[in-house]
Amino acid sequence: MLPSTITIDGPVASGKSTIGYLLAQKLGYLYLDTGAMYRAVTWAALTRGVPVEDEDAVTALAEGIHMDITQPTVDDGRQYTVLADGEDVTWDIRRPEVDASVSVVSAYPGVRRAMVAQQRRIAAVGRVVMVGRDIGSVVLPDADLKLYLDATSQERARRRWLERQARGESVTYEEVLAMMLRRDEIDSHRAVSPLRVPDGAVVIDTTGLTVEEVLARILEHIGAADP
Repeated sequence: MLPSTITIDGPVASGKSTIGYLLAQKLGYLYLDTGAMYRAVTWAALTRGVPVEDEDAVTALAEGIHMDITQPTVDDGRQYTVLADGEDVTWDIRRPEVDASVSVVSAYPGVRRAMVAQQRRIAAVGRVVMVGRDIGSVVLPDADLKLYLDATSQERARRRWLERQARGESVTYEEVLAMMLRRDEIDSHRAVSPLRVPDGAVVIDTTGLTVEEVLARILEHIGAADP
């Protein structure tokens, strides 16, 4: 039998979002990138004038916001649609100002509790590929299959820089690398749900591997590879 709940954790730009989406498509599962939820809270705080440094205010915002992640509703290259209180914020949550603040917001215990409750509710129906930084370790520690994707910081920065170049953003590789190293430091050392390899997870280093090669390794592991 195929695993019903699959978690994919790893640092930023390790490939987990791309692989998670393709794996979900291959298996016919729901794809849920939990990072989008924290980005949506950050976006909401920035646009509604809530200081991201105000933990109580941001937590209250997270507890009151209603979010949905669905299959793509617009054919514009998106992997899913993110709705925050009914508003499509799929691309807004990828803006540089959100990148700069999301680690601060996602480190707040109250914000994480609010998001974890939603994530567990969605996962309870099964047949889901859930991607994030604490899914196999905190959100779904009893998941049927736990994966952890990693890559060197230089490789991850190169990937993210190319993504932003493709979107027409004016940013240097060095700037992206510096932001990524800062993000890694915050994610790995936060007091609540720090980024770590979940117990029992299958670890895959994606450095130098194509997306197809990573996906093939996972499918082979779960016995779902094409004959």
